[in-house]
Amino acid sequence: MKKYLVIGNPIEHSLSPLIHNYWMEKYRLVDSVYEKRKVEEKDLKNIIEEVRKDKVVGVNVTVPFKKLIIPFLDELDSMAKETQSVNTLFKINNKIVGYNTDRAGFGDTIRGVYPRSNDPIMPLPLEHKCIFILGAGGVTASIISALKGEGANNIILSNRTKEKANELKKLFPEIEVLDWGKRPSICNVVINTTSVGLTKDEELKIDFSDYDKNFHKNILFYDLIYNPEETVFLKKARLRGNKIMNGKMMFLNQAKYAFNIWTNIEPEIDDEVIKLLD
Repeated sequence: MKKYLVIGNPIEHSLSPLIHNYWMEKYRLVDSVYEKRKVEEKDLKNIIEEVRKDKVVGVNVTVPFKKLIIPFLDELDSMAKETQSVNTLFKINNKIVGYNTDRAGFGDTIRGVYPRSNDPIMPLPLEHKCIFILGAGGVTASIISALKGEGANNIILSNRTKEKANELKKLFPEIEVLDWGKRPSICNVVINTTSVGLTKDEELKIDFSDYDKNFHKNILFYDLIYNPEETVFLKKARLRGNKIMNGKMMFLNQAKYAFNIWTNIEPEIDDEVIKLLD
């Protein structure tokens, strides 16, 4: 049996097994199974050894290990090098390679539309649009890279630990860093890349009440969290009349690229897959 994993901490919320096992069944990979595993930082070396010894074929990496896994790898693909963030592992020519499919997954999402709707997810083109990002974790560099790829040139970042935000500024010198709790007056897009919201009723203590629907109904509040489907961050935005979207489509898009790396099959993101996450 070929085993695939998603590792993280916490990991209970992850719906990756639901999606990948669906695709494995759909494409008749009857000898394959995908599981989730909660790990600690001390376990990362052992995970790599499992891949090296073919006990595990492929791995997805989620919070908080997307950077911490890098020292254990033999190679990085170009996007993982640029963002210093890895979310997919695969062995090629006896080398454990780290890939970043988050960047391409979010890029596809930016250029796409809301599920079952013709409304664009973001106010394209992004040039001269103000984008405010909350958080500086492993996935944030992928988000910034994708936004820049679509022409964004006014990106503002805030993180509880300013040191981490400044690390991202080294990768992307053009971004502006604000102290946590501060925010720009009004931006076109507000993105939560933190894990705040995974737990029910957990919320970011930042006031966006002036993003009122009467003047700012086209502002998009985007949360990378997809489970729960609507975080407090998104619920408050919806009640204000702002546009909202969760991380469901990015999650599916990045999963599509990881599945292709492992199996050389490009899975279809159809209504059946989307319904699995509803």
